Amino acid sequence: MPEENIHPPHDKLFKAGFSDPAHAGAFLRSQLPEVLNSRIAWDALRLEPGSYVDSQFRESESDLLFCAPFGENAGLLYLLFEHQRSRDPWMGLRLLRYMMRIWEAWLQDHPDAKRLPVILPIVLAQNEGRWGIATRFRDLLDIPPGMEEVLGADVPDFRFRLIELSELPFEKIAGTPEGILILRVLKADVSGELLGEDVWD
Repeated sequence: MPEENIHPPHDKLFKAGFSDPAHAGAFLRSQLPEVLNSRIAWDALRLEPGSYVDSQFRESESDLLFCAPFGENAGLLYLLFEHQRSRDPWMGLRLLRYMMRIWEAWLQDHPDAKRLPVILPIVLAQNEGRWGIATRFRDLLDIPPGMEEVLGADVPDFRFRLIELSELPFEKIAGTPEGILILRVLKADVSGELLGEDVWD
């Protein structure tokens, strides 16, 4: 089945707008700390082809993968930008699976590589309430009390950035005019404010 028939309107709107690196970059810059922003070559941000979302989740989320030069040595930073419409306490596990696929694809294209590129996972939650989930992977692990320091670096760990539209006021949504409008519409559709002045101001 063609992808355009699988994705519901929300995902189509997200992908249509934020597949443009200018719109995605402008919004993501507003959500990341300056210490990261200053190292990312935003002007060189480019969209990578393909999807890393599992087929069984294709109807509930969509993914965009961007690449940009990163740091003084011009290393690569991949920005995995996920659009998710339902709360998922196992989001960290799913992101790890997607990150593994990205790295595996990277190694196929760069068999002589000595290191892997950095991947920064970011989730845009389009739902009315707060998720209240762990955004650090090790918090999903059943580590016995008192063993956190003992295990230390022996267990995998990363965190993902969770952007919850329900917690982001309309006037605080930043980016390009097109990107702002798309995010306001996604936020308002869930909160029932689609015809409100805050959306179309």
